[in-house]
Amino acid sequence: MLVRHPRSTWPVNGTSSVAFWLEVHDHLRRDAAGLEATLDDYVASRLSAVQLAVVAAPRLRGLIASLHGHHQIEDFNYFPAFRRTEPRLAVGFDRLEADHIETARDVTVALATLAELRTAVQAEQKHPQLAAQRFIAASSDLCRHLRRHLTDEESLVVPLLIEHRDA
Repeated sequence: MLVRHPRSTWPVNGTSSVAFWLEVHDHLRRDAAGLEATLDDYVASRLSAVQLAVVAAPRLRGLIASLHGHHQIEDFNYFPAFRRTEPRLAVGFDRLEADHIETARDVTVALATLAELRTAVQAEQKHPQLAAQRFIAASSDLCRHLRRHLTDEESLVVPLLIEHRDA
C-alpha cells in the first residue's frame, strides 16, 4: 500500500484520521527532541549533572506518559481493528507490537538510569558524570528506537487509513 500511497502524497490524500495519527506521532517526536536537547545541553557543558537530573526528569516522564497512552490505544484498539481490515498485514503489526515491547524495555532502562543519576546527585557524589553518561546513553537509545518505530508505523498505518477511508 505504501507504493500506492507514498509519504509525499499524504498531505494531499490524507483524511482527518491520517492528520490525527501524524499529529500524535509529531507530538512524540517533539517530546523526544526536547529530551535530546536537554541531553545535548549536558554534553555541551551547558548543564551540570544536577541540572540534568532536574530538567530531564519531567521531559522523560512526559514522553513516557504520552508514549504509553498511545501504545495502549494501538495495542488494544487500532491494531486489532487493522488486523481484521487487512489480515495480510499481520506480520507488519506483529513487528510493531514487538517494537512496543522493545520500547517498554528502553523505557525501563531510561527510568533506571535516571534514578541512578538522581541518587548520585542527591548523595553528592564527587563525580556523577558516569551516571549522567549512562542516562544519556539509555535515553538516546529510547529516542532513536522511538523515531524508527514511528516511521515504520506510519509506513504501514497511514496508507491503510488512506486506502480504507470510506470503510
